Amino acid sequence: MTDWLEVSRGDAPLVIAFPHTGTELRDDVEPAFVSPWLACKDTDWWVDRLYAFAKSLDVTLVRTRISRSIIDVNRDPWGGSLYPGQATTALCPLTTFDGEPLYVGGEPDAEEIARRRSLFFDPYHAALHAELDRLRHRHERVVLYDAHSIRSRVPRLFEGELPHLNIGTNGGETCDPSLTAAVVAACSASGFSHVVDGRFKGGWTTRHYGRPATRVHAIQMELAMRAYMVEPSTPAPTNWPGPFHADHAAPLIDVLRLVLGACLSFAGVETTP
Repeated sequence: MTDWLEVSRGDAPLVIAFPHTGTELRDDVEPAFVSPWLACKDTDWWVDRLYAFAKSLDVTLVRTRISRSIIDVNRDPWGGSLYPGQATTALCPLTTFDGEPLYVGGEPDAEEIARRRSLFFDPYHAALHAELDRLRHRHERVVLYDAHSIRSRVPRLFEGELPHLNIGTNGGETCDPSLTAAVVAACSASGFSHVVDGRFKGGWTTRHYGRPATRVHAIQMELAMRAYMVEPSTPAPTNWPGPFHADHAAPLIDVLRLVLGACLSFAGVETTP
């Protein structure tokens, strides 16, 4: 653990990554943003709290506290688009999901992007790689579960309203089909809507580490935020983010228990429902 990178080690063959729950802006960068609120607007709010129960499953958790507006550790470090032809954000985003400029001035140049990558992106992925490698030498299969959420409606990124549960496997390339089927079964029994490889097919993390031939199976879960919190029609500093209410989130947490149980079962560990 560092002042911004959290690693909680477990021995079960499951690593859960939290790339977008951080809100720290750092003193050397924050003054360049239009506002702290705007710089944190697209945070995956409360996702780490949704999965707090996972510590009892002896799994490994890797989380960055750094805001995705400083550097997005789930983007291609060489600048390639995950979704060519569709709106998305960069390694060091210049706008919010809604297209609002993040910077007053002084947008990060190539030198600054390289600095942020060295400080934050590279150590985050070194930690993920190390944990996956540690577990791969102990288990026949290891699952990397990339945990995300997003507002249910973001017109610049997608039309209409997202399903509650968005499973990403990059068209089946990042994990064994039986893992996808097990996660889908857990979602299908939940009463929440779900889709596999819809608008979100898995980010750079899922695509980079998901190599079934090497016994590492990666899957992304993008939650529509209405599944666990109240979403305003127009987010503003006065209403966003909404507070975390355990009662509101409880039905979804029950589903996520089943989903992680399916991941562990696939990797050869049975859990108590």
